[in-house]
This record gives sequence, structure tokens and C-alpha cells, in this order.
Amino acid sequence: MSVLDRLGQKLLFTFDPETAHGMSIAALRCGLPVGARTTRDARLKVTVCGLDFPNPLGMAAGYDKNAEVPDALLGLGFGFAEVGTITPLPQAGNPKPRIFRLTADEAVINRLGFNNEGHAAAEKRLAARKGRSGIVGVNIGANKDSADRIGDYERGVARFAPYASYLTVNISSPNTPGLRNMQAREQLGELLSRVMAARAAATAQPPVLLKIAPDLVEAELEDIAAEVTEKQIDGVIVSNTTISRPALRSGDAARETGGLSGRPLFERSTIVLARMRKLLGPELAIIGVGGVDSTDAALEKIRAGADLVQLYTSMIYAGPALPGRIVAGMARFAETERLRSIRELRDGHLDQWASKPLS
Repeated sequence: MSVLDRLGQKLLFTFDPETAHGMSIAALRCGLPVGARTTRDARLKVTVCGLDFPNPLGMAAGYDKNAEVPDALLGLGFGFAEVGTITPLPQAGNPKPRIFRLTADEAVINRLGFNNEGHAAAEKRLAARKGRSGIVGVNIGANKDSADRIGDYERGVARFAPYASYLTVNISSPNTPGLRNMQAREQLGELLSRVMAARAAATAQPPVLLKIAPDLVEAELEDIAAEVTEKQIDGVIVSNTTISRPALRSGDAARETGGLSGRPLFERSTIVLARMRKLLGPELAIIGVGGVDSTDAALEKIRAGADLVQLYTSMIYAGPALPGRIVAGMARFAETERLRSIRELRDGHLDQWASKPLS
């Protein structure tokens, strides 16, 4: 981390996490911080779901909830950015405080609850950037008090299909009561059928990905893989935050309820990633998320079966220069190892990760 990044982190950490997050969005909106010169290396290009990614590192959903700064994020070195989660109606989310830094663990617990400004506000911003280059995914969700949650996802598809490079169906947040139940096979089958029908009826047909939780047992992963395959979903994102609590060092904050993200999530999310790759086969797209905080961690996700990787929490601790450093590190690795493409690494450690226990 540079001296400037350290000073910026020290300043932001004097504020509560949610205020600091808002300040970082405002800074990006104003053109600060300016990222390092983006590394361009043909060996890092990856084609997934018919989309040509300049590099395999993306910003995960949850940071830019209202599609305010996707282009600024791309300017930090990311190969793609995912905005959201966006629900049809604006909602305030859960009571504050609802974000907790676990500094000793380089982790965060959040129980935000899909706080966002709703479809209309996000659509206006995305419509304004239509025609610009850069891959921007849109993560869609359901309102907490919705009488028809599947209908909320249908509305998200219809609303954002014209603007999204891809759509992510998020049913794996632990912070909306009952949402994760939609991962059960019967509900999931109906959801995916209706989502794909909504895409077929839309004026554009971007790829559709399903974002799953890391807190699933093997039988549940098998059911999800079967439905994803049957309904011809384009890919899976593994994974959202976890409700499990591995050994943590951060005291009282570690006992807060909500989803845990950051470094402690790396192992579990990578095991689930590898198992999903085994279940889905080599062709379907998988994005690996959870604990990516370095070039080595990003490369290991790829070795475990990921086509692309995403991060978010690690930027809280390492600063906005992190994506540029990771991408530059990938380019150096490709050069040192004489790779023609970073994709040559995929599945290199698949069996090793898939064989690890989920305990």
C-alpha cells in the first residue's frame, strides 16, 4: 500500500464504515482518486458469455449499489464492474449500525438489507452511459416486503436488459429474511424459468448469472447445478457473504449478525467454487468472489475453476490502487510463466480445492 493509500485509509477509518463508504463513492464521482495507469496485456483478455473482458478482475456488487460510479471503477483498473443490488422500489434497508469492520481479520460484517434507490434512479444513470465502452453488470434483487419476489426479478430483467452487459440474479444475501430460501430447488426452478422468459421478451438479451451463497451443502449445490443447467443460465457467481464464523480475531464486532466478507471467506468460497465447477462442467461461466486481496488470491480462484474473479472488501483495507496492483501482478505472472493466456491456469488446482471439506 502506498503512503497516499495509507493516509486515505487512516482518514476514512476515522468515520463509521457506512459514512466512509459514502465518502468513497463521492470521491469517485468527483474524479478522485485517480487510479494508476491501467495495465493492458493481451494475455489477460478473457472471453466469457460472449463478452470480451480486458482482464479477469471485477468489482463485485455491493459497492456501487445505485450505479453511480461504474466508469470510475473501470478507471481504477478493473476489467468489469457490477452495480447493485437494485430492487424495484427504493428501500432504506436494515437499521443502523449495519456495517462492522473486523480490522484484525481484514474482513467486514454487513447486514445492510438491499438498501438502494430503486430501479428508476439506477436506470436513469445507466441510460446516460449507454454506448460507452466497458463491461458493466447489473445485480438485481427483490424488495423485502414484496408480495411477489419472483416478479421483482422479472421486473429487474425487463428494466435493465437494455443497459446491462450481463444480469446477476441475487438470491443469496443473508440480510433479507427468506431470500436464501429461493435457492431451494422448487423455488429456484420457478425463479429461473420466469427470469429466462423475461429475458427472452426483453429488447436485449444479456447473459444471466445466478449468485449463490457459500453456506450450502453438497446436495444443495447439486440441485442448483441441475436447475442452472436445465434452465440454460449463462453462469454462476460463487459466492455471496457467509453467515458462518470461522476463527476470527476481531472481538465484539465478530459476533455481529450479518454476512461476513473479506479474507476469512476465501477458503470456503473457493471450495464451493471448485465444487460448482465439477458439477457444471468446463463450459459454463463461473465468477469467483470471496477473499480476493492479492494477485496470488485472484490467480488461485482461477486455478480453482473461475473464469473471472471479483473483489470488494479488500479495497477497504488496501485502498483504490489494489485492482491496478493485482492486474499488473497478473501480467507479470503471465510474462514470467510464459503463458499465452491467463486462461491456461483455469482448473489447475480444481481437484485439490473440490476435495476439501466444507466444515
